[in-house]
Amino acid sequence: MPNTAPSYFHLHLISDATGETLTTMAKAAAVQYAQMRPIEHVHPLVRTDKQLARVLQEVEQAPGVVLYTVVKTELVEEIERRCRELKVPCLHVLQPIMQIFESYLGAPKTPIVAGQHVLDAEYFARIDALNFAMAHDDGQLPEDLNRADIIILGISRTSKTPTSIYLAQRGYKTANLPLVPGIEPPAALSKPHTAFVVGLVASAERIAEIRRNRVQLIGDRKLDDYVDRTQITEEIQYSRRLCARHGWPVIDVTRRSVEETAATIIRLLHDRRGGASEAEQQETSNA
Repeated sequence: MPNTAPSYFHLHLISDATGETLTTMAKAAAVQYAQMRPIEHVHPLVRTDKQLARVLQEVEQAPGVVLYTVVKTELVEEIERRCRELKVPCLHVLQPIMQIFESYLGAPKTPIVAGQHVLDAEYFARIDALNFAMAHDDGQLPEDLNRADIIILGISRTSKTPTSIYLAQRGYKTANLPLVPGIEPPAALSKPHTAFVVGLVASAERIAEIRRNRVQLIGDRKLDDYVDRTQITEEIQYSRRLCARHGWPVIDVTRRSVEETAATIIRLLHDRRGGASEAEQQETSNA
């Protein structure tokens, strides 16, 4: 039998903080190699020699690519030394970026462990935004919409809640409101406010599929209209008409991830703050 390359590889992610930054960067790279499945070994909060020794034992037992974001020089040197001995590749993923910063700024870095997680004003603003999103999920507290940065509209199963939560994690106070034909949106939505309003839609087929899975999950046999494609199409048309009447942009989320939808909303919001016209916003959202 001819030798075949394994369909997986071990990926060790070593961080002196939570490892979120490292995990995100690693996934962005690994996804480019669809034929190979990474087996992730995440090692967060590695800050002492003893902790690192245990991690390097795991690397020895399951050799593979080693990526790390560690500040302490002694730990960095030990990672590099041991990886050379084991003949496995390793990379400080932030080092190339920091070198560019240092070269451009003409100043050396000041290493700070978990510096991106400092409890500063921005951190507490994100927590406040997350609390706001949870309190204003699915039409709750409609009289309080004037405090929102972003208001998301959409019929059931258009990813309003996960998009709101993601935006909150970026620091945007986000409320989401369900749209139902025959039921007027909250009166506060038509009153003066500074929130950026955006509608979410998806294909009838996609929404029907998600709703059908939801019906099966909750075991309710009385929701035939909820998954009827004709009914869903009417709901989508209602959403589009409402948004067109008020000049609110519409984003089709059928083939978008929550992250992509949120990124589009943020771009549209910044365009509006920069003076972009509603027509330009609409064109961008449909791209």
